[in-house]
Amino acid sequence: MDSFAQGINMYKLIWVFVIGCVLGYMAEMLWCYLKHGYFESRKGVIYGPISPVYGFGAVLLTLTLNPIAETNGVFIFLACAVIGALFEYICSLFQEKVFGTISWEYSHTPLNLNGRTNASFAVCWGFLGLIFIRNTYPYISDFIENIPNHIGIPLTWFIAAFFLWDLIISSLAVNRQRQRRENIEINNSLTRFLDKHYPDERLEKIYANMQVVKKAPKMSLQKEAI
Repeated sequence: MDSFAQGINMYKLIWVFVIGCVLGYMAEMLWCYLKHGYFESRKGVIYGPISPVYGFGAVLLTLTLNPIAETNGVFIFLACAVIGALFEYICSLFQEKVFGTISWEYSHTPLNLNGRTNASFAVCWGFLGLIFIRNTYPYISDFIENIPNHIGIPLTWFIAAFFLWDLIISSLAVNRQRQRRENIEINNSLTRFLDKHYPDERLEKIYANMQVVKKAPKMSLQKEAI
């Protein structure tokens, strides 16, 4: 009997997403410790030790580059560098426009692009992507395909439902935090629930490196009296 996750299908991509989320979270925690000497929350959602940005990145690399994993290593490195930098830029822009915050800022570094990504991290994404496609993904794929179908199928749906719920409640909580910050008064059962269970103090501990983007004050032009 074929595996429920044979080849590249929805089941396998869900598992790749989950594993990418966890590995990315662990890498972020390790980087924080090596850089600052202490551990700090690097979660991308409220529940679970996960960073969805890395999960989506792993899925993106799997879909785009795994079919050509055995081609020239330099090409894969360059492709991963470009894809990684572009994805990092889009994620930063999305977070700022939707939630009014950013989780990284590179304006002080050389060869940065609007402070959202830079050449140094593009090189990192290139190496990490090459390692993922050539060395990590084959083991992940084998691990997933060896899960028995009667366990893998229901477990995949359970994990997908949990992650979807986590992403939704986290997005709602952070958006409500933005509304409180901007003094937007909305009083209904949902906002009362979010205010009670996800106050600013709790979210600030979870998203410890998240910074509010300060908006430039609007200039008012007055017509000179003649």
